[in-house]
Amino acid sequence: MTKRTVVGFLIAHGIAGAMILAGIASAAAAEIKVFSTGAFKEALGVLAPTFGKSSGHSVVTIPGSTDEIIKRLSAGETLDVVIAPIPLIEQMMLRGVLIFDSRVDVAKSGIGVAARMGAPRLDISSSEAFKKTLLDAKSIVLSAGVSGVYLNGLFRKWGIADQIRSKTITLPGAVPVADALVRGEAEIGFLQVSELLPVKGIQFLGPLPADIQEMTVVAAVLSKTLGAADAAKAFVRFLKSPEASLVVKKTGLEAD
Repeated sequence: MTKRTVVGFLIAHGIAGAMILAGIASAAAAEIKVFSTGAFKEALGVLAPTFGKSSGHSVVTIPGSTDEIIKRLSAGETLDVVIAPIPLIEQMMLRGVLIFDSRVDVAKSGIGVAARMGAPRLDISSSEAFKKTLLDAKSIVLSAGVSGVYLNGLFRKWGIADQIRSKTITLPGAVPVADALVRGEAEIGFLQVSELLPVKGIQFLGPLPADIQEMTVVAAVLSKTLGAADAAKAFVRFLKSPEASLVVKKTGLEAD
């Protein structure tokens, strides 16, 4: 049987069409690298494989700090999408490592409060109760990220910064803060709600009181070193879908 005869046979039986479509899908599949800071980490852990199954693209997720990602992008490493709170995105914009007009807001993140497991329940039911809890606490742990920056400003505004300084430690990122709480090295600690909810071995006390809560926008932005532009853009569009919004809400964030 000649090659032409074989192709004719396959087309006649609808087989060639399926093979051609499969070949096209395979050729179009791409690997995209997505970096995320802690606030969106849990949501990304669900959304990346969901997008991969529906699109055929492979999503490699990379957690880390802002300083780390700036170093990697500045060195020319291929990364496609960066997801982080807006203050951190703006820092990276200033460094010239992100595409300025590609920003898409994907969630809003509030600050949560946690305590070490087994400690008496701390009162954060109002801003006044929260302030008293801070003054009475023996040890406090903050992140060097956006939540810590905001809270330090709040403590100065309240005039209690000097009173609590000696018992407050600041650690670089969500994991060290969570670990300090788990080990009982701090009585009370603060991170984004979405960073605290998955941590085992702590008491999640809830979000900050509404009148002092700070909601931070989390955005997805394309990197200037992106290697799979079409797939990366499709992934960012997916992050705004109704399906993605449900996941965002389940992980302690608000859909933007």
